[in-house]
Amino acid sequence: MNVFEVKPQGYCGGVRQAIQKAIDCRKAYPDQKITVLGNLVHNQYVKKALEQLDIQTVENSQRTRLELLDDIPEGIVIFTAHGVHPDVRTKARDKGLIVVDASCPFVVQTQAIVSQKLKEGYDVFYIGKYKHPEAESIYLLSDHVHLIQSEKDICDIKADKIFVTNQTTMSIYEIDSLFRAIHAKYPNAQIHDEICNATRVRQQAVRNLDPNQIDALIVVGDPSSNNTRKLAATAWESGIRTVIKVQNVQELNIDDLKGAQNVAVTSGASTPGYLTKQILRFLTDDSHQKEEICIDHIL
Repeated sequence: MNVFEVKPQGYCGGVRQAIQKAIDCRKAYPDQKITVLGNLVHNQYVKKALEQLDIQTVENSQRTRLELLDDIPEGIVIFTAHGVHPDVRTKARDKGLIVVDASCPFVVQTQAIVSQKLKEGYDVFYIGKYKHPEAESIYLLSDHVHLIQSEKDICDIKADKIFVTNQTTMSIYEIDSLFRAIHAKYPNAQIHDEICNATRVRQQAVRNLDPNQIDALIVVGDPSSNNTRKLAATAWESGIRTVIKVQNVQELNIDDLKGAQNVAVTSGASTPGYLTKQILRFLTDDSHQKEEICIDHIL
C-alpha cells in the first residue's frame, strides 16, 4: 500500500491562535476559573486537552452564545475561534467577566464587512450553516441578513441593494453554485467570496488529487467540524471512489481499505496533527498496531 499525506492540511492559523490564547490565558491566570463559550474549535480532543488545564467548556447546540453566557457567572470567558455576536461582548462585559477573544481574524473580517454593508442599506444574503457559531454571529445581526443554506432559501425580496457573502468554511463547489443561482435571480447583487485561504487551499489540495490514481482518501476530523465535512464532500465531488471519515486511528478499519493500493490522508483545519500522524504510522506499519490516544500530546 502506498500512503501519502495531502498537503496542506491540519491546523489553520486561526485554530493555532485560539489554542495558544487558551494556553496563555491559563498561564496568565493560574488560579482563576476559565470557561470557553462553546467549543474553542470543533474537535473533542482539543476540548479534553483543555480540561486537563482546568479550562472548562459550556456548549449546547440548542442555545445561542448569548444564552450560554448565563452559565458563566464569574471569572474568565474565552470567545471561540468562530467569533461572537456584538451582544455577546456587551453581555460579558456587563456581567463583569474578563474576556479573552480567540476569534479568527478572517471571521472578524467577514463580520465587519457585513456590518458595514448593513449600515449602507444593503440586504445581505449570507451563505452558511444554521446554528453554526460563526454563521450565528452574523445572521443574527439584523432581519436584513438572510441565511442561505441551499437554493430554496434564495428568497424573493424587494431591495435596491443586495450583498452576498458566506461562512468562511464552506465548500468551494457549494459556494460557486449558490453564487451563480443568486446572481441569476439578482443580477445586480454584489458577490464577495469570504472562504478563508486555509479552507480554500485545503479543499483545492483534495480537488487536485487524480481520482484515477487514488483508491481511497481518509479524512481525519471531528464530525462536528464543518471544514472537515466539506473536505470529504470535495473529495466525493472530485470523483474519488472511497472517502473514509474518522476521528482517530481507533475508528479506522483496515478492512475498509482492502484492495486499495494508493491511499491519501488529509485532515480538517481543527484536527490535531498528532491524531493524523497516528493514522499515518498505522497505515505504514506492516503490523497495523493501533496506538492509544494520549491527550497530553494534543495541544
